[in-house]
Amino acid sequence: MPDTIQAALLGVVQGLTEFLPVSSTAHLIIARALFGFDGDKFGLSFDVACHIGTLIAVLIYFRTEIARMIAALPRLAPPAEDEDARLIWLLVIGTIPAVIVGAVFKHVIEDRLRTVAVSAIALAIGGVLLIVADRAGAKTRRESSLTFADALWIGCAQAVALVPGVSRSGATITVALLLGLMRAEAARFVFLLSIPAILGAAVSEAPKLVKGGVHGDERTLFVIGIVASAIVGYAAVKYFIRYLGRHSLDLFAWWRLALAAVAAVWLFRS
Repeated sequence: MPDTIQAALLGVVQGLTEFLPVSSTAHLIIARALFGFDGDKFGLSFDVACHIGTLIAVLIYFRTEIARMIAALPRLAPPAEDEDARLIWLLVIGTIPAVIVGAVFKHVIEDRLRTVAVSAIALAIGGVLLIVADRAGAKTRRESSLTFADALWIGCAQAVALVPGVSRSGATITVALLLGLMRAEAARFVFLLSIPAILGAAVSEAPKLVKGGVHGDERTLFVIGIVASAIVGYAAVKYFIRYLGRHSLDLFAWWRLALAAVAAVWLFRS
């Protein structure tokens, strides 16, 4: 399979799975293992490039909300009763746990946990928890009812999602549902919360990319990955929020369990 097709395929996988509660990182790791994609060309740096594409997608989708928050920056001083200013504080508090965990355990996660086995285990556990949360959550609260403590709990879930296979949206939506949020409201908040997390991941890898350099062929592959993930990511955000307005999360939970089973079979046979 040509490298350009591989780049486009992985970009589509990233764009589709970044915002669905199924773990984009696990899909990329398992896809590379199952199809034998070049780990040097399509490793962590390529993953970061695809994350830039999904960042572009979520920025475009939430452009109105982001513009309102930027306008609310002068009103951030406590008690920040303005709704948009308060949302900024919720996102800041929700981002702190991932920043701390990422700073302390970044190398351990990258060097030891980016494996098919870890991804499979995390997918399975996350799938079960997603089903439990969808059944147990009251699903009566709106995003505007979130407290700073709620944001911190959701942020802790995002920090755990640094482990491949956990899924940022899966873990955060699970906790948000357990806190009583409606599905679509939970998705909207966690997608906004993903913006600083995705941006932080890209920025943290930027020095490595600059130091190592990006050759002409790799540059082309990165661009293909970014474009594919951006287009598919935008569609995923738009239609996933609509989907959650009327449907449960069972489909995604069972997909996680099925992919975990496929990965387990591959591990057993390899």
